[in-house]
Amino acid sequence: MAIAVEKPEKADKVQPAAAAPAARKVSRRMASAAILVAWLVLFVVLRGRQTLTLAAADLTGLHHWLNDVNDTIGANRNSNPLFLYFFNEIRLAIDNLVTFVQSLISQPTGSRPVPQIGWLGVVGLTGYVSWAVGNWRVALLAVAGFTFFGLQGLWQESMDTLALTLSAVFVALLIGIPLGVWAGLSDRFNRIMTPFLDFMQTMPAFVYLAPLTLIFLIGGASAVITTVIYAAPPAIRITAHAIRSVPETTVEAADSLGTTRSQQLLKVLLPMSKRTVVMGVNQTIMAALAMVTIAALIDAPGLGKTVVQALQSLDVGTAFNAGLAIVVMAIVLDRVTTAAAGRAEAARRRSGRLLKWRRPLLVAGGVAVAVLVYLSHTFVWAAEFPGNGTTGSHIASVADTTTLWLQDHLSGLTNALRDAITNGLLNPFQTLLTDSPWWLVGAVLVALGAVLGGWRAGVTAAVCVGLLVGTGLWSDGMTTLASTAVATVLVMLLGAVFGVWMGRSLFVDRLVRPTLDAAQVMPPFVYLVPFLALFGATRFTAIVAAVVYAAPVAIKIIADGVRNVPESTVEAATSAGCNTWQIITKVQLPMARGALTLATNQGLIYVLSMVVVGGLVGAGALGYDVVAGFSQGELYGKGLAAGLAIVLLGVMFDRITQAAARRTRA
Repeated sequence: MAIAVEKPEKADKVQPAAAAPAARKVSRRMASAAILVAWLVLFVVLRGRQTLTLAAADLTGLHHWLNDVNDTIGANRNSNPLFLYFFNEIRLAIDNLVTFVQSLISQPTGSRPVPQIGWLGVVGLTGYVSWAVGNWRVALLAVAGFTFFGLQGLWQESMDTLALTLSAVFVALLIGIPLGVWAGLSDRFNRIMTPFLDFMQTMPAFVYLAPLTLIFLIGGASAVITTVIYAAPPAIRITAHAIRSVPETTVEAADSLGTTRSQQLLKVLLPMSKRTVVMGVNQTIMAALAMVTIAALIDAPGLGKTVVQALQSLDVGTAFNAGLAIVVMAIVLDRVTTAAAGRAEAARRRSGRLLKWRRPLLVAGGVAVAVLVYLSHTFVWAAEFPGNGTTGSHIASVADTTTLWLQDHLSGLTNALRDAITNGLLNPFQTLLTDSPWWLVGAVLVALGAVLGGWRAGVTAAVCVGLLVGTGLWSDGMTTLASTAVATVLVMLLGAVFGVWMGRSLFVDRLVRPTLDAAQVMPPFVYLVPFLALFGATRFTAIVAAVVYAAPVAIKIIADGVRNVPESTVEAATSAGCNTWQIITKVQLPMARGALTLATNQGLIYVLSMVVVGGLVGAGALGYDVVAGFSQGELYGKGLAAGLAIVLLGVMFDRITQAAARRTRA
């Protein structure tokens, strides 16, 4: 009898607890829907009022003040102690580093008409280093890739890009690895560093450019410092993760042997985490190469400048040729560092005979490379790449011809696609955002932030909305938000389709993943070239480029989320008679909703980071404001405010979507 009484009591207690999450879920959806409906109703009534529209040539008090600050800093740069003894010294040190590396491989120095090491020496060194840290296949790829730069007629531009990349990576690792080791050893320091790293990685890369040029002027020094800020976080995070991943038993065994803290670090932690640290070096190099090309906006030399100039003149052939060189450099650097990360494991699998001959072969190879370096230092024929870059001319010609063919034969399809997205999605949403009163849109953003992410996300949204109004660029911010939202929707559609497909099929995953990896390796400028040819200089071109840039990360996250759904759950649904569509929509996607929310977060941040690049091809709004601020002195303050506005949008949506992801997982 006692048992019969206890069962209903337990059932009564369990039922409300089980129903509560469902009730919260429904109420959250209903609250969001109610907010959107109220927005639409008020938009109809209040359309066109208090929109805070600002003309392209108009400036606010804040913009004038920032211009005055820029002028004041310029006037006092050589007298202010902060600049004399700190900022100027940093710029001088970085300039000397860049100049030194350029003098080695790319720029003439002193009375020499050529660099210290010519093309033959650089190719030889590249092949030797690739072989020493990797294998002969990677060395062959590196030699072929660097030779291709010369055949394209872009040897000096490629070497300038490589010089900036190497300089930035050197500084980033000099700072990042010690900080990563410290964060790996100290929980307290790791907690201190995490918010700074989050902020550095959340902020779109282009936003660094304006404030740093205010302090360090334009040129190589600002490019390297900007790149260090962008590329150092992966080195810090991955190094910290590597140190923390060393097994506790190994550390305890070292303690029991009486090792000191420094001995433990040098003899145990670093050797055992070397593979992961090298992977961090790989990520740092890839990030640095992407940022160095973008830094062409602040007069950084190299391939990025060639791409920017070609895009501005709509010279698709030249832009494609330079973009192809960037891709080749990215592939070579990626493969070399990836091979270096796995070399120790590969060495263990080699036969003893190969290991026996490796050291003598390396010595002989070193002697041969020294001869090549001497020849390239001494003789002009070994210093200047032979030929006149006819391969590059042919590539540019083929790209131009292909562009004309596509425009002649596919213009109907591409124009229809562009018009459908623009008129069906972009224009209506942009009108809703830009023609609504600013306070109404702000209230909607704060309310949605609170409903989806909780009260902290709501407070963050309120602060960001207030600061965004203060920048004087509310209307441009809403135009950028419209393009970002449309691009994010397209990213999530692609992510859902290909992510589910990859998550359900290992064959498809193996087939598609290399393409996604290649898309993530390519610097963003490269995406613009083919889409500029297909769609012209329009907002839609920027949206498509942003989608290609952001889709790979969303697809991978969703694929992993679908793959992590328990097999037993899928089998139970199959045995219950569910078809494939029902399993996907009723089982796998609902159980992977945490991954979907995270993919939305990452997709939106990646899309937002392409805003300034989109400003080069007709996107307008905040991206154009930033670009115009670099090229027109009177618009510098407005460009700086636009960079701040992009940061505010990024922080607001990052915090909302991260909080929503945490609540979904909970």
